[in-house]
Amino acid sequence: MTLNDIALALVIALFLAYAIYDELIMPRRKGKTGMTVALKRRNRTDSLIFVGLVAILLWQNLQHHGPQVTTTLLLVLAFMSLYVFWFRQPKIVFKGDGFFYANVFIRYERIQSMNLSEDGVLVIQIEQRRLLIEVRDLDDLERIYHFLMEGQPATTPQG
Repeated sequence: MTLNDIALALVIALFLAYAIYDELIMPRRKGKTGMTVALKRRNRTDSLIFVGLVAILLWQNLQHHGPQVTTTLLLVLAFMSLYVFWFRQPKIVFKGDGFFYANVFIRYERIQSMNLSEDGVLVIQIEQRRLLIEVRDLDDLERIYHFLMEGQPATTPQG
C-alpha cells in the first residue's frame, strides 16, 4: 500500500466514523431523545466540488491503469462522500437538558436569547456565538417552541 492509499483509507475511516456517530451514537447520548427536527442542507456546492475532485482522481487512476486498491478506495470514498453530503439529512436533536446541533451538545442553560428572523431562521444566542437554525419545514419552528417552553413536542392536528 502506498502513502496515498493509506491516506485514502484514513479519510474513509473518518467518514465512516462520522456517519456511525451521527446516525447511531448521537441520538442515544445524553438521555432520551425528546424530538428530532430536520434542517436545511448547506454547502451543496462545496460537497459537489469534493465529489467532482474524487471523480477526477478516479478517472485519472483508471486512465493510467493505477493500482486496483487505489481505484477501490476512491470508489468507496466517492460513495461515502455522496452519502454524507447528499443523502444524510442534517438534524437537530433535542434532549431533556440540551440539544445536539452540528453534532455538538449545547445545554439549555447556555441559551441567552432566542429570536425568529423574518425568513424563518431561529437564532439562538449562546455565550459568544449565534446559532442559525434553518428548519426544512416551517411548522417545525412551532414544535421547537413548544418543546423548549413545555418540555414536550407539540402534536400536530390530524385531518
